[in-house]
Amino acid sequence: MKNINWDAYELFMQVARHGGLSGGAVATGLSPATIGRRMLDLEEAIGRPLFLRSRTGYRLTAEGSALFAQILEMEGAARRIESWKREGTGSPLVRVACGTWLAWMFARNFSAVRTEQDRFRLDFYIAERRASLAHRESDIGIRAFEPQEPNLAAIKLGEVAYAAYRARSAHPSIADRWLAVSEEDAISAYLRWPHENRADQVAVTVNRPRSLRDLALAGAGTAVLPCFVGDQDMRLERVGEEIAGLRHSQWTVMNNDDRHRREIRTVVDRMVKFIKGHAELFAGRRP
Repeated sequence: MKNINWDAYELFMQVARHGGLSGGAVATGLSPATIGRRMLDLEEAIGRPLFLRSRTGYRLTAEGSALFAQILEMEGAARRIESWKREGTGSPLVRVACGTWLAWMFARNFSAVRTEQDRFRLDFYIAERRASLAHRESDIGIRAFEPQEPNLAAIKLGEVAYAAYRARSAHPSIADRWLAVSEEDAISAYLRWPHENRADQVAVTVNRPRSLRDLALAGAGTAVLPCFVGDQDMRLERVGEEIAGLRHSQWTVMNNDDRHRREIRTVVDRMVKFIKGHAELFAGRRP
């Protein structure tokens, strides 16, 4: 087997995390065509198929999953070493993995998570695909389901509701126009909903969920959004009732071995307090 540089493994990891070439391109700045060639080269060098390729994205083969797990261990070790080095300088790092809209919510209310008196630094890993805490890829994760891994501690945060939204000022002609994330990037259930229920009415697709709200505000069409996003903007209005099938619980998780670290416990406690303090908004009961 040929010698393989670490950057090839890093690129493989981005494609695996983001479910395809488009997501990997956003994360790395490389073109999808370049990433596609690099993944073929990696498979040839290893001598094993790593992906199942389809129109909707890339899925890992059994061999790809095994490689991904090993790379996560290597990355986790590198992160722990880096964190250990930084702790020696008096500035520990807390890594938080969460979805697009929860990160948006925390950014709008950042002082609820970190204050000027805090000595720790924060690193947000923002993606629809969940990050693994098992190999210390992140210190804190927020998920849409209860974790099953035995080494993780979890706190239930409440429920999250979803509905369709469009601009209050939108022209009636857009009633049948829907906005969606491209099928390749539609990882979460609410992102798949337009493709599964309004496929023939999707007028605009984007590769990032964050653009759905902006397009809806611009009057480009109707978008499915978390109620805690849509209900906070008076320029948007709900189209119909809550989409009940998308409602889910939300959990914050952390590694059992790390959950008593002071800076991690501080961030978790603040996030739990903030989300539970806005439980009615997250649950869609403040339209």
